[in-house]
Amino acid sequence: MAGGFGSRFWPLCSISKPKQFIDLVGMGESMIQATFRRFEEICPRENIIIVTTKTHESQVRKQIPDLSDYQVLCEPFRRNTAPCIAYAASVINEINPNANIVVTPSDHAVFGAAAFSRNINDAICMADQHDWIVTLGARPVNPNIKYGYIQFHESGIQDTSSRIHRAITFVEKPPFEMACQFIASGEFLWNAGIFVWRLPVLMEAYRKYLPQIADTFFDLGVDTPAKHLKEVYTQAQSISVDYGIIEKADNVYVLETEFGWSDVETWESLYMAKPKDDNGNAIASGHVAMYDSHNCMVHLHADKYAVIQGLDDYIVAAGPDTLLICRRDQENQLMKFNSDIELMKSQKKIDN
Repeated sequence: MAGGFGSRFWPLCSISKPKQFIDLVGMGESMIQATFRRFEEICPRENIIIVTTKTHESQVRKQIPDLSDYQVLCEPFRRNTAPCIAYAASVINEINPNANIVVTPSDHAVFGAAAFSRNINDAICMADQHDWIVTLGARPVNPNIKYGYIQFHESGIQDTSSRIHRAITFVEKPPFEMACQFIASGEFLWNAGIFVWRLPVLMEAYRKYLPQIADTFFDLGVDTPAKHLKEVYTQAQSISVDYGIIEKADNVYVLETEFGWSDVETWESLYMAKPKDDNGNAIASGHVAMYDSHNCMVHLHADKYAVIQGLDDYIVAAGPDTLLICRRDQENQLMKFNSDIELMKSQKKIDN
């Protein structure tokens, strides 16, 4: 799934270039390139399908060249994850009606490629042998209130990995006190947003819990005329697969991951995911000399040099034409900052 906007990472990202197309974590490749590469280790390249928007199709094909037509599906409108997955499932059904399907975001950070491949393959085996929806859950390392949490049954499932558990409850973005209780209990995992299921199980779940989407989307295919696809999306319910299916189904199991994971949804989550220097500074990109500075999040152009002196708890981030210097605890004002900068740009055009 590669349709997100990534607006929280302004000024690095924009509507025209959201975070999946950026080297956000400083790995030398964009997030969608890293996601694609991880799955090339798991399945043949031709089995990977990307669902994006028409606006971003050219960026997908530029960053991941030589994809067939069916491998890049373009949604005419954003309708959350349930329609997105149903569209991809309809195309996969034309190719292999019994396929095992892994649904994953393209803009999450994964640390530990070997463990990731091992866990995904374990989940595929479980989904292939049982009529299960397998979701992946990461062990929480802090009471993050922006993540979803999965409560699981304490004992593992017999005759399978001790890391697979029946999912009991899903809680989206709990209050801080509740998140602390979740972690203390040891019965909750972060919802990594990765789902594994056989295509017949997926389609049956849609027919049971989201029948309107099933009725309209499962007739689509890679050669669906653009006009008909637009009509289907115009009428489609905008709903996440989590809320529409996963939280309602009684055959959901969660596999505790062995790899490091972050959805890097905010500058703060990127700061938490990155290694720090001795003064708590996280430098994701750029050549940066830090002096008398502590606990800063820095993301500059990869080929640029900078000296930062006397800053504590700041975000320093360079976009294509804008430099952001803002306190870490004030990133909730990014939308206002963005709006003000756009107003300044508009005024400059009028003045010229």
